[in-house]
Amino acid sequence: MRIMLITDAWEPQVNGVVRTLRRVIAECEAMGHEWEIVSPADGFRTLPLPTYPEIRMAIGAKKSIVSRFDSFEPDAIHIATEGTLGMAGRAMCLKHKHPFSTSYHTRFPEYLSARLPVPTRMGYAFMRWFHRYSGKVMVATPSMREELDARGFNNVVSWTRGVDTDTFHPEKRYPEGHAADPYAGLARPIFLNVGRVAVEKNIEAFLQQDLPGTKVVVGDGPQLASLQRAYPDVHFAGAKFGEELATYFACSDVFVFPSLTDTFGLVILEAMASGLPVAAFDAPGPKDIIPGSQAGFIDSDLAKAATACLDLDPLTVRAYAEKYSWRACAEAFIENLETLPVPDRRRFWGRLRRLRRRNKP
Repeated sequence: MRIMLITDAWEPQVNGVVRTLRRVIAECEAMGHEWEIVSPADGFRTLPLPTYPEIRMAIGAKKSIVSRFDSFEPDAIHIATEGTLGMAGRAMCLKHKHPFSTSYHTRFPEYLSARLPVPTRMGYAFMRWFHRYSGKVMVATPSMREELDARGFNNVVSWTRGVDTDTFHPEKRYPEGHAADPYAGLARPIFLNVGRVAVEKNIEAFLQQDLPGTKVVVGDGPQLASLQRAYPDVHFAGAKFGEELATYFACSDVFVFPSLTDTFGLVILEAMASGLPVAAFDAPGPKDIIPGSQAGFIDSDLAKAATACLDLDPLTVRAYAEKYSWRACAEAFIENLETLPVPDRRRFWGRLRRLRRRNKP
């Protein structure tokens, strides 16, 4: 298939949406599918997203999207995000009656309410409007699907995630005191959180817990400086990537995931693949992955869940993570696409060719 992807989330952004899309694209290319990716990195004029300047909102992209659609002749269109590019792509599809699919990566209404005095009902009204004509709205977990169904969304389907079990592996754990141990000199056990350090991630709920050993936060973001001042006993390691990040995971003892706004939490699987049990609240994402897994605990008492994780077997945790495949994730994505009907495509391209011949000087 020839797939046109329209996304406001793209490199150099570092987040779960970008990592998911990148991996799915790679798996699909290995299966023979072709992509046309429309992103803020394509030279559009952009403005920073208020309260999240790392994300750039493209302006005036609609004509370019239409032109690239004409040139690429896609079999399917997927709109990954609800930003300005997503809205431009949606407008094109509605104007020309092209079927399209969308995905719901973030609990945007809760995210917005955590940062601004905006009621969640307003956020959900916008999200229902945006996804209303999508043939398939892809979400990461069954609980998120049930929640959106209850809120009046249509055509919601499950689209799970995968994990890189080669990069994230228990074998990357160094013995305590080893020169390469990133936690040398810190009291054990190590309770780790990895992600963007921002208010919507609810990291302070983790830092407030009474836990033994050391709390470690890996990541960067707008809340970092204030949390460093408020919690001087916490070890803030900054942003880490690749093999270095994998080492931080593997050398920890428990991963703590306090977020209430993520729809999945890719870092949960990365922790588990590293042999690291996960403690979390009873929220979409954790409650779909953790219960019954022997790879973590969910509880309204985050400290209780975190300390209980200390008794879990890292090898059992790793074995559970191995069930999640990026290939299966990519295959589900392809299955959920809304393809442009072949007769309609032929009629459309025929009309376009006739128009070009008619307008040719």
